[in-house]
Amino acid sequence: MSNPAISVRGLSKRYRLGEISRHTLADELTYLCHKFRRRNVAEHMGKVAFTGVSPALNQGHGNQDFWALRDVSFDVQPGEIIGIVGGNGAGKSTLLKILSRITEPSEGEAFITGRVGSLLEVGTGFHPELTGRENIFMNGTIMGMRIADIRRRFDEIVAFSEIEQFLDTPVKRYSSGMYVRLAFAVAAHLDPEVLIVDEVLAVGDAAFQKKCLGKMGDVVRQGRTILFVSHNMAAVENLCTHALWLEHGRVRMLGETSEIVEHYLGSSQITQQADSIRNRKDRQGTGRARIVDFYVTDEAGKRQNVLRPGNRYHFTLECELSANSLSLQNVVASVALTDLRNETVWLAHSKFTHEYQTLMPGVNRMTCTVNDFSVAEGVYNATLSLGQGEVETLDLITNAAEINIEGGNFFGTGSKGSPTLCKTLTRATWSLTT
Repeated sequence: MSNPAISVRGLSKRYRLGEISRHTLADELTYLCHKFRRRNVAEHMGKVAFTGVSPALNQGHGNQDFWALRDVSFDVQPGEIIGIVGGNGAGKSTLLKILSRITEPSEGEAFITGRVGSLLEVGTGFHPELTGRENIFMNGTIMGMRIADIRRRFDEIVAFSEIEQFLDTPVKRYSSGMYVRLAFAVAAHLDPEVLIVDEVLAVGDAAFQKKCLGKMGDVVRQGRTILFVSHNMAAVENLCTHALWLEHGRVRMLGETSEIVEHYLGSSQITQQADSIRNRKDRQGTGRARIVDFYVTDEAGKRQNVLRPGNRYHFTLECELSANSLSLQNVVASVALTDLRNETVWLAHSKFTHEYQTLMPGVNRMTCTVNDFSVAEGVYNATLSLGQGEVETLDLITNAAEINIEGGNFFGTGSKGSPTLCKTLTRATWSLTT
């Protein structure tokens, strides 16, 4: 097996809350000597090294220490594309910043073979007063490219970014989407051996995101290596050969992408915690019955964090009547999904099928089974309601939970549909007569 393109050993990053600089001049000198010695060794090996400071400098800081990363180790082989997944605060961005040499580790070491192109936060690596044209050359020079090589790729970069009209405008006047277009074009086209991409691609529109994913596939086919952070599990599954799951700064799992994604999605609940729903103050209705929890499960009864079109799901509302109440008859329930424009795109209502229930004192579970879930990929909000008969609203909670839906093979053709055109998917057949 060839030498890894990226080798990470015992990498840790500690932040001390409330601290800005290093502690003393002696600490700083020790740190610089240690760094210089390790970097010389790495240069003889033809690699770039990122090495933590002496463990002695990390002692005695007590409860104000916050470890964004703790003892992270893994290897990435040349030509692999690794997806890095995890919740907010898991340490994903910190890891990429260390590998991009934006910050340095507190402990451990990392070796990267070859030139690194990175796309992290919007605007990282650009000078706001320089034009787009000037920033292309500046970024290429920072990456170690010759001017002749940058000129050779210049037209490709401009064409990919689609901002030729604004090329001689200072980038401080760019929108975040224009920033990302140019930054990705530079990072992907200046021949880096290792490309590091954070969730910043989500800033771009859907068409440009698709274009970027296609370009990353081309980069890998050229034998280069990619680290890709995203909350879009469909993109991770489609693009990545392996995945690394970080949790609270530590490696939770590393392995085949499908296995990692399955375990990661299964580890989180689809909705807000029951306490959040139970304690919502902005609910409407008479309150004779209250919704206290909501969740979605698959056929195995496992709660799902992300749904996929075409699958069978059970939507459950836990409803509560006080212990001293009488039973409540003719109760109907509904679950509605609304898009970011607050327009209803999907509704399941027991009134439509004349399924009226009788609630008893205590907790009752009303479950709606959907055999062929047909909502296009996107992020939606669930609005939950209970009513009695045709007239009385017992409980209504708007935006009670966030529902994440990933594009799947709903049509059996590989197509996900077009969420920008329609939020609801419909299977149909077409024929032609002449």
